[in-house]
Amino acid sequence: MKTNAKVVIITGGAGGIGLATARRFARDGAVVVIADLHAAAAESAAADAQRAGAPEALGLACDVSKQSDVEATVARTLERFGRLDVVVNNAGLMIFRPLPEVTAEDWTRLLGVDLLGAFFFIQQAFRHMQPGGSIVNVSSIHAVETTPLVAPYATAKAALLSLTRSAAIEGTPRGLRVNAVLPGAIDTPMLWNNPNVKSGAERIDPATVGKPEDVAEVIVFLASDAARFVQGAAIRIDGGRLSRL
Repeated sequence: MKTNAKVVIITGGAGGIGLATARRFARDGAVVVIADLHAAAAESAAADAQRAGAPEALGLACDVSKQSDVEATVARTLERFGRLDVVVNNAGLMIFRPLPEVTAEDWTRLLGVDLLGAFFFIQQAFRHMQPGGSIVNVSSIHAVETTPLVAPYATAKAALLSLTRSAAIEGTPRGLRVNAVLPGAIDTPMLWNNPNVKSGAERIDPATVGKPEDVAEVIVFLASDAARFVQGAAIRIDGGRLSRL
């Protein structure tokens, strides 16, 4: 897939889609940097990536909602590896509350992770990436079709698509590509711990439950040289879930 020797930062890379993506990049021979909220989890995931084939891997504690943490993560990556080729904005947070009970603090906390975190990394990528660099934002099908109790999450993921388009426009003259993926029901703790799923308010057809590896394959493609003419795209990865009447 031509991602060998690329230096890749994956946020929220210690589990789920993030970890599957790290392993997939590693199998291609990419250098992997895991940015996760908890240092021990990030370091463990980095060791996992090396076992999967990454020539080098680094695990860093990073709260993506804090601009200083993002700047420090990129600085450490450049100091250690001398370049940055790919950013995968995967870190995400979901809360479940009816609108009358959602607080300003809920909005601030969720938007800080799900939207501002991606912006902070895009901004750093624009400042430090060389032409040929790629950014992949992990949005969600909730950006286009949603369920009750997740308004801040759905809003943030929709805004992330808009940010992807704007960043793609501004990235083009810089030689940088920015695209998004929209995962559907993926076999991760975020899916099965969803109160809507537990209560039956959101029905899950087993035929449309994907694996983290299904998303990872598309992310790696978008980051690769094979996708050099893909810019500003939003690719649904939901097993056809949203196509059914």
